[in-house]
Amino acid sequence: MFEGKILENGFDEGNRETSHSSMDRIDPGKPAALTWWRKLDSQENALSLFTLTFNEKLQLAPIGIRLWQHVREEAAKGRRVFINPFFSRYMSSCQGVPLGGIGAGSIGRSFRGEFQRWQLFPRICEEKPVLADQFSVFVSRSNGEKYSSVLCQKSSELLKETAASGIGSWDWNMKGNNSTYHALYPRAWTIYEDEPDPDLRIVCRQISPIIPHNYKESSYPVSVFTFTLYNSGKTAADVTLLFTWANSTGGVSHFSGYHSNSKTMMEDGVHGVLLHHKTADGLPPLTFAIAAQETDSVHVSECPCFVIDGNSKGISAKDMWQEIKEHGSFDHLTAPEVSAPSEPGSSIGAAIAASVSVPSDATRTVTFSLAWDCPEVNFLSGKTYHRRYTKFYGTNGVAAANIAHDAILEHGQWESKIEAWQRPILEDKRLPEWYPITLFNELYYLNSGGTVWTDGLPPVQSLASIGGRKFSLDRSQAGLKSIIESSQSNDTAVDILGRMTSVLEQIHTPIASNSAFGTNLLQEGEENIGQFLYLEGIEYPMWNTYDVHFYASFALIMLFPKLQLSIQRDFASSVMMHDPTKRKLLHDGQWVPRKVLGAVPHDIGLNDPWFEVNSYSLYSTDRWKDLNPKFVLQVYRDVVATGDKKYAEAVWPSVYVAMAYMDQFDRDGDGMIENDGFPDQTYDTWSVSGVSAYCGGLWVAALQAASALAQEVGDKGSEDYFWWKFQKAKAVYEKLWNGSYFNYDNSSGANSSSIQADQLAGQWYTRACGLFPIVDKDKARTALETVYNYNVLKVKEGKRGAVNGMLPNGEVDMSSMQSREIWSGVTYAVAAAMIHEDMVDMAFNTASGIFEAAWSEGGLGYSFQTPEGWNTNDQYRSLCYMRPLAIWAMQWALSRPKVSNQEPRPEPKAESLLMAHSGFSRVARLLKLPEEQKSRSLLQALFDYTCKRMLT
Repeated sequence: MFEGKILENGFDEGNRETSHSSMDRIDPGKPAALTWWRKLDSQENALSLFTLTFNEKLQLAPIGIRLWQHVREEAAKGRRVFINPFFSRYMSSCQGVPLGGIGAGSIGRSFRGEFQRWQLFPRICEEKPVLADQFSVFVSRSNGEKYSSVLCQKSSELLKETAASGIGSWDWNMKGNNSTYHALYPRAWTIYEDEPDPDLRIVCRQISPIIPHNYKESSYPVSVFTFTLYNSGKTAADVTLLFTWANSTGGVSHFSGYHSNSKTMMEDGVHGVLLHHKTADGLPPLTFAIAAQETDSVHVSECPCFVIDGNSKGISAKDMWQEIKEHGSFDHLTAPEVSAPSEPGSSIGAAIAASVSVPSDATRTVTFSLAWDCPEVNFLSGKTYHRRYTKFYGTNGVAAANIAHDAILEHGQWESKIEAWQRPILEDKRLPEWYPITLFNELYYLNSGGTVWTDGLPPVQSLASIGGRKFSLDRSQAGLKSIIESSQSNDTAVDILGRMTSVLEQIHTPIASNSAFGTNLLQEGEENIGQFLYLEGIEYPMWNTYDVHFYASFALIMLFPKLQLSIQRDFASSVMMHDPTKRKLLHDGQWVPRKVLGAVPHDIGLNDPWFEVNSYSLYSTDRWKDLNPKFVLQVYRDVVATGDKKYAEAVWPSVYVAMAYMDQFDRDGDGMIENDGFPDQTYDTWSVSGVSAYCGGLWVAALQAASALAQEVGDKGSEDYFWWKFQKAKAVYEKLWNGSYFNYDNSSGANSSSIQADQLAGQWYTRACGLFPIVDKDKARTALETVYNYNVLKVKEGKRGAVNGMLPNGEVDMSSMQSREIWSGVTYAVAAAMIHEDMVDMAFNTASGIFEAAWSEGGLGYSFQTPEGWNTNDQYRSLCYMRPLAIWAMQWALSRPKVSNQEPRPEPKAESLLMAHSGFSRVARLLKLPEEQKSRSLLQALFDYTCKRMLT
C-alpha cells in the first residue's frame, strides 16, 4: 500500500519540486485542506472521570491512605507530589490549539475563543479562562448600520464570576450557529459567518512557530493572529478589531497587585502595550506584549490600561468598551503611557485597536501578535534556569516587545515552512482523512505538556542552597559577558548578577557532576541545543517519565531529533548516578534508595529535575523490568534515525551498564529476565510474574539492539556477546506462544492467559529499528489479528481503541484497573506494529477508535487533551497526557524504507564469548541489588490477607 518513501520531516521524495511552491505567501483566510472542526455553538461534553470497582478499592486502599499522608507532608514543606487524586480540576471539552512555541510556557485557547489552561510556570496549570482576554469587532456602515460583539460566546456561568467587573457590560452577541473553528496544529482558523455583520465575513488565523528541525523560532513564546475581512455588502464597512488582555497569568494572579502596563512603539509600524506582571509566591516576573501592525490602510491605537475589577485608578472596562464603540479608536482617549501599579485586590488590563475601512466587495487584513517574556525557570529546589529563547533575546526580561514585533514580520515564513511540512501528508490519498488531522493535532502536547526548554547551561542557584560554604564575589568577573547579556555596559546589577552566577557555578560544580546533566556527554564540535522537559501528564506532573516517553519519543526523533538526543543524554547520565537518599514507597511503606547505579530512572525529577530523579514513589522503579530495555532500544533507534556516531559512542558505556544491571533479574540463567509478581512495568497496577510477553519481549529486543550498537561503536566482544544472549532469550520468549498469541506471563496465574494488546512491544521496536524480528512474521501477524479481533472489535464495535487486557473467553480482563482500560498511546503503538507487519488497513481501523473516542464530534470530548486512557464505561483517566504522541510511531512505520534481509551472523568463538561473559558478569555482580527486606506491620499483614481472601 505504501510504496513511496516519506522522509522524516514529512516531505515525500517525489514531491520535493512541488514543495518550492509552498514558499509562496499562504492565504491566511483559507484553512488547510483537512482540519479538525467544530461549530462555535457546539454543545460541551460532560467529561466522566474514572471510578474504581469494589475490588480495586480494596486493592488500592493502603496506597490511597499513604498517598493522602504523603500529600499532606509534602504540602507542609511547600513541595508538590507526583500525583494528587484529591485535587479537583476545572474541566472543559472545548479545548483548541494552544499558543506559543516549545518550552517557553503555554496558553490554551478553546474553540469558542477563550484563553485558558495557563501553563507559564513549571507544573502550574490554571485551567479556567480569563474572560477579559478577547478579540472583539465593531462595524459601522454609511447607511447607519452598526454592529459590535466580543468574538466569543457568552458563558453565563463564568460571567457570574465577573459580575462586579465591567466585562459583563461588553456586547456578548455571538451565537456561533454558522461560525466554525478549524484546527491543524500549530495553526487554527475561526470563520465568523453572518455575525455580527451579516455582510462581513471574518476569518482569524492563529499561528505559533512550531517548525520541524528548527531550534530557534520554535522556542519563541509568541503567537500571531491575522484577521481577514471580506465585505460582501453594498456599502463600505468601517471595521475596528479590538484585542484586550488582562495583566494575569491565570487563576487569581491578577489580584495580587503591583502590576503595571506601558505603551511601546516599535519599528515597521508595529504598536504595542506591555503588561508587566509582578508574580507572587516566589514565581519569576513576566511581561506580556500585545501588538498590531499599522499599514497604509490600517490605523492602530492603544489603551495602555483599563480597570477590570477593583479600586485601581484608570478608565473602567465598561468605559473603554464605550470609547471604541463611539469613536472606533482610542485616539480621543487621554491616558498616561505608563500606568500606576495596580492595587492589591484589583485587576487591570490593556487594549489595542486596529481600524480599517473595507470597500464593498473587497478584502483587508489586520495582524496582531501576543508574546510573553519570562526568561527564568524556577524550581522548588532553589535552582534557576534560563529558557532556550533567551539565547536569541537575552535574559533580562525586556524582550516581549521585540518578540511580538519579529513575529508579526516573520510569521509568513513560519507558515510557508509549516505548509511545506504538512502538505504532502495532507494530500496523500492513501491515508484516511482522520489520520493526518489527528497526527498533527496530537502534537499540541509539545506545547501544552508543561514543556521546559532550557539554554543548556548549569543552573543559577540561590544562597539558600549553598549551606555553610564560604565564597567571595570580589574576583568573580571572568566570563561575565557570556553569562549576562546587556546593552548597558555599566549596569551595576548586571555586574553583581554576573559575579554571583560565576561563583555559584563554581561552588556547585561537584554537585553538577552527580546529576543527570547530559550536556556533559556532548562531544567536541557538537551543539548544546539545551535541555528539554515535558510532563507525563498535567495530572501526573513528573518530568520526562521514561516508560511513557518510550512511546511518545517518535514525535521528537522525527521532528526535533536534537531534543530527543538531549533527553537521551540526560538519561544516559542518570544511569551512572547513585543516590542513596531514602524515600518512602506508597505501596508498602518501605524506605528505599532514591536511585541506584545502573538503573534507568522512572523520571528525571519533579521539584529538582536532573539532580533529584525518580519522583515517582508508588513502587521502587529500580526493580522495574521495562525501563532499562526501553533506554537501550531508544538509543539504537535514535542512532538509526540520525546516524550520529558521536552520540552512540558517548552513551555506549551507559547502555552497557544498563544491560549489566538487568542481569540480576535473570534468576535461572536462561538468558531471560523475570518479573517479580508486582506491577514492575509501565502498567503499574497490573501485576505480572515470571517471563512476560511485554517485558520479556522488550528484553529480547534490547539484547539485539545492544549488539547492533556495539557494532556501531566497534566493540566486537560485546557485539558477539549480546547477540549470543539475544539468541538464548529469544528461545525462552517463544515458549509464551500458545498458538494464537503470546501469554501475558508464564506464572499460571488467573490472568496469565490474558490477551495483552501491547504484547509485541519488543517486536514493534525491532521492526522500527530495522533489526531482526524477535518472533516469526506469521506468529506476529496471528497475535496482532487476535488483538484486533478481541481487544479492539469486542469493545464498542471497535470504536474505542484496544483494551489493554482481554480474556480468551472474550471478556475484558478485570483483574486490575489498567487491564480494563484502553490506552490511547498504546493503541497507536499497536497500530504501528501492525503497519510494520504489513497489516495497514487493520492498523488504521485499530487507531481510528482513538479518533472516534477522543477527537470525533460524537466522541467523548478529549480533543487537545487526549488522556492516558479510558475504560469500557467511557470514563477517562489523566487528561492531557504524553503517550498519545505515539501516533508518530505510525508515521515512522509508514515513512521508513523496508530494511533488506540482513546477512546471518557467524557463530561467535567460544573463547571470545567466555572473555566477554567474564567482564560482563563482574560488572553485573557489582550492580546487584540487596535482597528485599519484607517487613510489614501486623495491621498491614491482616489487611493484605483479608483483601486477598475477598478477591479470590
